[in-house]
Amino acid sequence: MSTTDRLTLRVPGPEDLERLFGLYADPLVWGPDPLSRHEDPAQTERMIANWRAAWGRDGLGMWTAWDGDTFVGIGGCFVRYGVAWNLGFRLSPPCWGRGYAQEISAAAISAARTRRAELPVTAYLLEGNEKSLRAVERTGLSFVWRGPDAGNPDAGAIRLLYSDRPLPPDVVRALTGK
Repeated sequence: MSTTDRLTLRVPGPEDLERLFGLYADPLVWGPDPLSRHEDPAQTERMIANWRAAWGRDGLGMWTAWDGDTFVGIGGCFVRYGVAWNLGFRLSPPCWGRGYAQEISAAAISAARTRRAELPVTAYLLEGNEKSLRAVERTGLSFVWRGPDAGNPDAGAIRLLYSDRPLPPDVVRALTGK
């Protein structure tokens, strides 16, 4: 468990399945990235297991975020493809616009740098997701790559990659498939 000024950040567990499925099934939350939307609680259950495995492997992963008894959303960093920390967050719509993404991101970036400072901190998002883009830019990460979203059935989908430092071409390839 970790805390920020307003939030309690906890490792997700099976008791979080219902609320996390609700977040991941919400079309309002996943409008900019419909492929990531969950249609079955089993998807969410597997995701929780993967997050917990990341905690065991890397000492850091995704948290559930709470403001008192209010579920705010999820966020944190996990090691992606062994080459970088990946920053991620997803908030419940009633919690949008309150600075929670910045608070979660600051805690995650600090924790990632404490655990493995040699790895860059990156964020990987779909172009057109303006809320996430603004939140990522506020973290201080800088734009490093734009290109087709590998594996996305929407041929027009474009991914953006941000990082806390310049990335060598092999790291960009590992993260983007390009």
